[in-house]
Amino acid sequence: MTTDPTTAAPDAPDAPLAAPTVTAAIRHGDLDKKGGVPRRKTNLVILGGSMVADGGEGSMATTLFPVIAAALGLATSALGVLAAVGRIVGVVAGPTWVYFAKKFGRKAILAIATGFWGIWAVAAGLAQDFTQLLILYGIMAAGTAAAHAIVPEVIGDSFEDRKRGRVVGWVYGGTAAVGSLMAPLIGSLANIEDGWRYGFYAFGAINVLFGILILAFYKDPGTGGGEAQLKTFSQAERDAASKITWAKVRSLATIPSYLVLLGSRLLSTHLLLATFAVVLLVNEYGFDVAVAAIAMAPFGIGYLAGTVVGGFLSDSLNKLSVNYGRVAMLQGAQVLFAVVAYFATQVAYGGITPYLVLFGIVGATVGLNPGVNRPLVMAVVPPELRAAAFAIFVSVIESAGFAIWTLTAGFLADSVGLKAVLLWLVCGMMIVNALFLTLLYKPFKRDRLALETELDARRARILEAETQQ
Repeated sequence: MTTDPTTAAPDAPDAPLAAPTVTAAIRHGDLDKKGGVPRRKTNLVILGGSMVADGGEGSMATTLFPVIAAALGLATSALGVLAAVGRIVGVVAGPTWVYFAKKFGRKAILAIATGFWGIWAVAAGLAQDFTQLLILYGIMAAGTAAAHAIVPEVIGDSFEDRKRGRVVGWVYGGTAAVGSLMAPLIGSLANIEDGWRYGFYAFGAINVLFGILILAFYKDPGTGGGEAQLKTFSQAERDAASKITWAKVRSLATIPSYLVLLGSRLLSTHLLLATFAVVLLVNEYGFDVAVAAIAMAPFGIGYLAGTVVGGFLSDSLNKLSVNYGRVAMLQGAQVLFAVVAYFATQVAYGGITPYLVLFGIVGATVGLNPGVNRPLVMAVVPPELRAAAFAIFVSVIESAGFAIWTLTAGFLADSVGLKAVLLWLVCGMMIVNALFLTLLYKPFKRDRLALETELDARRARILEAETQQ
């Protein structure tokens, strides 16, 4: 005879009350027939599609910057300004979207921010000078910040800890791969008069379409649906036990592991390579824009491979050592990226083929990160605080760091050359980042166990409340 693993034995000393079973939750519609969150895969396909469109909007500036610069009379530093403004906006926009999502529901906010917000991309395509482009690009980027904060929370609320690495890998890898495969198509717009404008129009329209799809097909999983201790309770019960307060938000600053991960995110400069890759190949190695843009396709394919393999590796190492496996993998990923990035940016090969291979490998090393750092955050942060945690993690800290690094890189490139900038700010800083992550080993185990204890206590409180009704 088998026993439902989510049902405590009546005489278990740590669970004196019987919890609802998976079977009961399926019968009531709170779980699907396989015991998972209903429509969770459909949700991720739709959200992934909207993220592809968001990424396409953002890549217009980086991939076609030489053409935009020629049309509007810009220096290389302008690319750093554009990229930085897009991220600086996220510092405010990310937490703001999270606040609205808590107040009005994730579905409505996702539809607006990652969908209908695409109208601003259309407006960016109409820009007549750099000031107009900068303002409209910044407003457009505000919508992208919502996905950075809310999508990881949706994943955490939809899947168990043992699956989160591979799910994050598929979502982030798939969206990046599709986006990068579109890079040659985007690059080909350089051969069309005002082609960069048509790109903004197209991606903006696609985003609006995904806004409609989110309204039609997205089903929110509710808070805590991915936690073993809480999944058999109704969404209303889970939400009631997971009310968010400002005191709880402030408590994020008391989680040492989370603070170390924030510090690592601030030191992460790998996104500089993707931002300046096309400009590097054009200005330093003499390729034309359309040819240089091809390098982003293998980067995306490599990123997909890295996130998928990295996700499974993350889950496997977590199974092998729940306290140290993912930490070691995150640290190793930084070192591996720095080594490969050196050969991709500092050596002249004479043809595009070696760069295609190297950018594919670079993409794979970057792809190792989402499937490990997102689950690490989820493992130490309570379910109701994950959106706030990821808003700070990506929209605030990563955006602030990215803005600082891109502005620095852009202005230094005008004086010392982009090749030297990437050597020190990309390769060098990522080695520093790897060393910094040594600080994560000691507190992670303690913080993970503290969250497990809190979820067990929360489960007991829900059961006690049921008996008193």
